[in-house]
Amino acid sequence: MKYTIIPSGFKESLSAEEVGYAIEKGIRNVEPKHDIQVIPMVDGGEGFVETMIKVKKGYKIETRVTGPVGETIHSFFGIFKEKGRTIAVIEMAAIAGLRHVPMDLRNPLYTTTYGVGETMIKALDYGVDRILIGCGDSGTSDGGIGMAQAIGVKLFDQNGQLIHIQGGADIHKITEMDLSGVDSRLFRTQIDVAVNWTNLLCGDRGVARIFGPQKGASPKEVEDLSRNLEHLAMLIERQTGKDLRMVEGSGASGGLGAGLIAFAQATLHPRFDIIMDYIDVNEAIAQSDIVITAEGCIDDQTPNGKIPSEVARIAKLYDKPVIAFAGTIGKNAKINYQSGIDAFSSIIPCPSSLENAIEDAEKWLEGSAESAIRYISIGMSVVQTMQNDLEAEAYDEKKVDINDAS
Repeated sequence: MKYTIIPSGFKESLSAEEVGYAIEKGIRNVEPKHDIQVIPMVDGGEGFVETMIKVKKGYKIETRVTGPVGETIHSFFGIFKEKGRTIAVIEMAAIAGLRHVPMDLRNPLYTTTYGVGETMIKALDYGVDRILIGCGDSGTSDGGIGMAQAIGVKLFDQNGQLIHIQGGADIHKITEMDLSGVDSRLFRTQIDVAVNWTNLLCGDRGVARIFGPQKGASPKEVEDLSRNLEHLAMLIERQTGKDLRMVEGSGASGGLGAGLIAFAQATLHPRFDIIMDYIDVNEAIAQSDIVITAEGCIDDQTPNGKIPSEVARIAKLYDKPVIAFAGTIGKNAKINYQSGIDAFSSIIPCPSSLENAIEDAEKWLEGSAESAIRYISIGMSVVQTMQNDLEAEAYDEKKVDINDAS
């Protein structure tokens, strides 16, 4: 049997690589000689830089930048070579991710993407030809206005006074924007952004309404933030001529997607598509007998560009079965059967606290993979027994026919 394991990471628990090798270990507990290939996959969120520089044999640059609540934090970005070009890979989550926001400060009205802009400038200082930004696991919802200020955008209030905006709460105070001071190197550098393509900046399904509550906003604050992002979209349209309200991916990372288009002339891409430009899984899937994937949660949002559904979509092009493991099985998860996942299960074997689940995830993944392979082995054994019985029956019938003829 040949297995290809293409997992995502389990947020705040295991990296994609750790998930993959835990699954591999479980398989080898049953069949040590199986042909197994592990391809850790990322969606632009946590672990994006680590995975990309490992796959592309690059290196990490340690930095100090402004974190989401305004304090200086330790962060990083990656550098690697591709076809003669120097590429910087930036992980939004490593700069302004939710994990950098203390529990008592989790409110997207007051968190900033300023450090993302600082990191972009630091990457340019390395003379890169291209910047690849992963948007995911953010703790912000400022429409990218923090990032914009870091790269040189100036903001003014109704009195013509220069102002600094931290977070989405005060976006309504902006009446004018001056883009003339933006670092010109950005416009000579290709900037690609991996985003959740379904995230929108404004509207009933806008990012404030969909993700604001998850990031700590109250119902009233969600509506305030939604109006402020609409105000920002109006300013951007007036300044640049671009209406980004309903552009696919514009709401990624709390509207950072829109900000990157407006202020850095970036190009947004469905996250799996752009990452596949660097990590090719088609050949490995085509040569597999079974494909295994994994993510922290499988639910009705998984088909919206999450790694398990994208892996399954490719696997079905080659008519390959797909098994998915998850930390939790969420609402309407059965919809994933329609997107190509043939079987999925939670790795959690018993009631557990979140802390214990995070601590034991690797062990449980290994056990779940081992159990799945044992089930598969039983099925294969049954099929083999049936085939042997049919062959024996056919042989006996043939022997009887020969005897009758004689």
